[in-house]
Amino acid sequence: MTLLGRTRARGVETLTLDSPDNRNALSAALVGELTDALADCAKDAGVRAIVLTHTGNTFSAGADLRDPPPPDALVALLRQIVELPKPVVARVTGHVRAGGLGLLAACDISAASLQATFAFTEVHIGVAPAVISLPLLPRTDPRALARYYLTGERFTAPEAARIGLLTTAGEDVDEALTPVLDGLRRASPQALAETKTLLTAKVLEAFDRDAADLTALSARLFSSDQAHEGMTAFLERRDPAWVV
Repeated sequence: MTLLGRTRARGVETLTLDSPDNRNALSAALVGELTDALADCAKDAGVRAIVLTHTGNTFSAGADLRDPPPPDALVALLRQIVELPKPVVARVTGHVRAGGLGLLAACDISAASLQATFAFTEVHIGVAPAVISLPLLPRTDPRALARYYLTGERFTAPEAARIGLLTTAGEDVDEALTPVLDGLRRASPQALAETKTLLTAKVLEAFDRDAADLTALSARLFSSDQAHEGMTAFLERRDPAWVV
């Protein structure tokens, strides 16, 4: 059973995360399908840009705790989005948590409806937003990240746009994206690829410098006693032992 829908209209390929039963959590299977689809789009001259969206009320709940992808697979997916020679646009009409925020930050343009909410929930299960920091830290307001990384608070789409996580937020996300997609369709493929190279240079520097260390940190934290307690508590719908 496929976890990813694919459609195309006027050169824009829409990839739809379609695993609503687990809130589009980033399982090993979903990460694999998305990786393959993006590779196909990169090679297809008929694709001018990619829209990444979702079914259900959640864009992505982050890593699938029952079937997590290897940390290096998630790093590879985030880098693939950043390096893809075609623009990747996130379209969000639901909630985004933890690793799902890394997908948004890796995209070139991200738009959300006002119904969307966001949270870095890693601290609540005993881990840290390690790997997803690779695209997040170069693109997002550092003081805001300090607050939301450390507290796990939920925040709104307008706040996400204010801090640089989103490009835009509005009542109708498709209305907000209409001029964006029109502009991409009118742009030269060569110009898009070279312009994206200019825009992503600093992000790729972070991958080159920090990916190995952050992958190791993620693996160490996920195998820790506190992470085991945190994930068990989450699955059992109770507070972990450290809550005071």
